[in-house]
Amino acid sequence: MGGIAFFDLTEGELFVYIVEKKGRNYVSTDRISAPLRAASDDGPIGIGRTFEDVEESYLSLPLTLLNFRIIELPFSEQERIREVLPFELNGLMLKEPEGAVLDACVLGKDNGTYKVLVVYVLRDVLKGVLERLRALKADPRIVTSVELAEAIGMDPSASEEAITERLLNPNVLAGEDRIRAATKQIGEPTINLRRGDVSFTADNEKLRRRVRLTVILAGFVFLIFLSDMALQIISTRKEIFAVREEMRKTYSSLFPQEKKVTNELYQMKSHLKELDDKERVLLGISPLEFYLELTRVSRPGTNFTEITIDKERVLLKGECPSLSDVQQIKSNLEGFLTDVNISQAKPSSSNKVVFSITAKRRKL
Repeated sequence: MGGIAFFDLTEGELFVYIVEKKGRNYVSTDRISAPLRAASDDGPIGIGRTFEDVEESYLSLPLTLLNFRIIELPFSEQERIREVLPFELNGLMLKEPEGAVLDACVLGKDNGTYKVLVVYVLRDVLKGVLERLRALKADPRIVTSVELAEAIGMDPSASEEAITERLLNPNVLAGEDRIRAATKQIGEPTINLRRGDVSFTADNEKLRRRVRLTVILAGFVFLIFLSDMALQIISTRKEIFAVREEMRKTYSSLFPQEKKVTNELYQMKSHLKELDDKERVLLGISPLEFYLELTRVSRPGTNFTEITIDKERVLLKGECPSLSDVQQIKSNLEGFLTDVNISQAKPSSSNKVVFSITAKRRKL
């Protein structure tokens, strides 16, 4: 069905206006009524239907259920007014302010102060009315008063006596005039007595349900994320296991003599190191080529008594006529060796110079 249900409670009858919003205006599409013994009657309302199919509902109370006080305050902000109302009305009400639900509307300003109309209803009375509507599957968002709006709307700046007179003897609205006054309260309610422990909480409950649903959905998404991660981890482990098995098979085929294989990668690196060392020996200095080079750099009168070639290291020992010949041999060796150094050079008993030269092979 949708739309809005406006419950207009009077002393002898309950009217329900079904209202739809068209553009900026609210238009009544149906009207239902049910007789009452009194507005404060706590018996069931025999209206013949429930209203769970409407989007939202509103309630208007008659002036006979409301009480009023007119006070003066130095400010007009609604929130500040509502904060001070219990203190301002203390001693002015027959019951303590805690036993009533209060709201206020500013009537006007006079001599720097604001004239404020305080409206209140007994808490137990309002709870009783709301319980009766709850039996009809209705939970009003706003509790206002069409009759109050009509009474103060005629001339809000009137004197306190004139406003009191209009509240005690209100102008009776009926028919289409009353419906139009009710639809105005939907957009701009004069007061709202759903405060404190009788506040409208359906929106909060909807928000809580949405938050719970969001949390549940977030939990499901997180579980899906964890499941996906778990599947990826399992898949990765399977791939690692398959790669290791393939490595083990390949290693066993390359080195069948090894029966104990604990770490294929480490053992493969060890074998590669051995092969590299062997390669260095095999690719080291060729003795034949070295001797040929040595004959080219040797000086007349030079005699090599010892030649040692060990992987990269070369050791030359011999004797020559003079120290300058030793320096020349060193210079000539630097043409095909590196790190050439004269480790020893001293005269011998035969008037020659005994020398030792170390060097390294030139890397490819």
